[in-house]
Amino acid sequence: MIQPCIAVCVCVCVCVYVCVCFRREVSSTRRSFWSEDIMAQLVECVPNFSEGRNQEVIDAISAAISSTPGCSLLDVDPGASTNRTVYTFVGPPEAVVEGALNAAHQAFSLIDMSRHSGEHPRIGALDVCPFIPVQNVSMEDCVRCANVFGQKLSSLLQVPVFLYGEAARSEARRRLPSVRAGEYEALADKLKQKEWAPDFGPSNFVASWGATVTGARKLLIAYNVNLIGTKEQAHRIALNIREQGRGKDQPGLLKKVQAMGWYLEEDNLAQVSTNILDYHHTPLHRVYQAICKDAQDLKLPVVGSQVVGLIPLQALLDAADFYIHTQQLFILEEEHKVRLVINKLGLDSLGPFKPKERIIEYMVGSQDDGRLVSLPLQQFVRSVGARTAAPGGGSVSAAIAALGAALGAMVGQMTYGKRQFESVDAVMRRLIPPFHQAINELLDMVDSDSSAFSAYMAALKMPKNSEEEVKRREAAMQDGLKRAVSIPLALAQRISVLWPPLKELVLHGNMSCKSDAQVAVKALETAVFGAYYNVIINLQDITDHTFKVETRSKVEALLQEATSCAATILHDANKRT
Repeated sequence: MIQPCIAVCVCVCVCVYVCVCFRREVSSTRRSFWSEDIMAQLVECVPNFSEGRNQEVIDAISAAISSTPGCSLLDVDPGASTNRTVYTFVGPPEAVVEGALNAAHQAFSLIDMSRHSGEHPRIGALDVCPFIPVQNVSMEDCVRCANVFGQKLSSLLQVPVFLYGEAARSEARRRLPSVRAGEYEALADKLKQKEWAPDFGPSNFVASWGATVTGARKLLIAYNVNLIGTKEQAHRIALNIREQGRGKDQPGLLKKVQAMGWYLEEDNLAQVSTNILDYHHTPLHRVYQAICKDAQDLKLPVVGSQVVGLIPLQALLDAADFYIHTQQLFILEEEHKVRLVINKLGLDSLGPFKPKERIIEYMVGSQDDGRLVSLPLQQFVRSVGARTAAPGGGSVSAAIAALGAALGAMVGQMTYGKRQFESVDAVMRRLIPPFHQAINELLDMVDSDSSAFSAYMAALKMPKNSEEEVKRREAAMQDGLKRAVSIPLALAQRISVLWPPLKELVLHGNMSCKSDAQVAVKALETAVFGAYYNVIINLQDITDHTFKVETRSKVEALLQEATSCAATILHDANKRT
């Protein structure tokens, strides 16, 4: 929650977000948003305003964002002790810049920095406003957003604006703490220094506003750990764990982590407040463990933790995998993994942690996201039967494969944990995960196949009025065909790794589910046949002879393997009674 004290996205890295359903929170009121264009550009903006106590001001800024066309407000996270509110919203680049400007304009008449006090470092009424790439946008796009926003904000309000992060024009301004050094109280003198001339706007000190820092950056997680102790003790731990440590000669324990300590009067708790700048490098549970260790050394109890704003799903799943591995737990479902982490880290210690309202993918994505696999079964079947080329045999093959894997997982689950099959529990714990993991991967291929075919169809419609256009069209068609071949080939390859565990499952599984195992075998074999035929038909028009020969050899081997393995496994199943 420290510099920049923000809730983030992703994608996630991701980031991969088939976004189309958004929810927003404004004074506990929530509402859904829908976008039909799943390929739209999405930028996340996370402005931090220096007001966390006056609900009317908080709501007014929320309304300014949510009423901006194209902007979807995902989260509003105020803090009384910090006297700061973190807003998280997404939209196309132009829309989020406009939303941020509308919010700033609203705040200009409502926040007076000359009267502001709070635990959090700050330099202005709109303290920091980062832009983060989410979907179909680059970091360069977000840098442009920051520059456009900074220029327009300074022109609109006649206030100084600094650039930081990826948008910084000098190394001295890359880190937010460096730009914010001295905070609001030192800003008037700082603006008089030539080296601190703002990137946009006048060098004049505007007492009611201060200054704004804007920029572009990657995802981060704002994560705080609660202690029964003092602010000084929390800050002592923060100095130990943060990458900066106590200075050049005393680096801290955790890379890519910023931290400081403060006290929350409203909760009567101290917090080690952190920004995890790269959760792949330093995962969530590692931060929690490091703080717990230092707290134990100081004889301080840790009483849970807190995510400020939103968090990527993968960060929670990584933590879940850590606890599952170290404690030898058997947990497969995503929902259960998330619940495990909430419990282990005490994420609900200061208030409910509702996954659907706090996890980025659950907020930005939706099950009703326009994908084929999100359709009701009846609608999917009818879409296959419609007078359209896609979805076709490739998507159906992937769906059948997913059902086959699901049946394999079912047989394992119907065996594991039952007293009469206790002797094979260890075997089932090993066999079930491959099927469970395959389900989601195979479902993804349902849409991948249709998308690949659609790309080829789009190439067919390209103009061919000149020799250059004909060449460009032909190249696009060849690329489309190769992609149309690659998806079913990948499907057959993915199924290939399921034959060994399926063979074991038939030998050791609950034979009350014998027919389910047999259907699983035939479903997977059928899916490979479907993949084979889709590869062969698309190879016909590919002109790259080497590619054709190699691909045909691969898919024929996979088909032969599927036929042989299916026959062997069914034979083994028939021998069991």
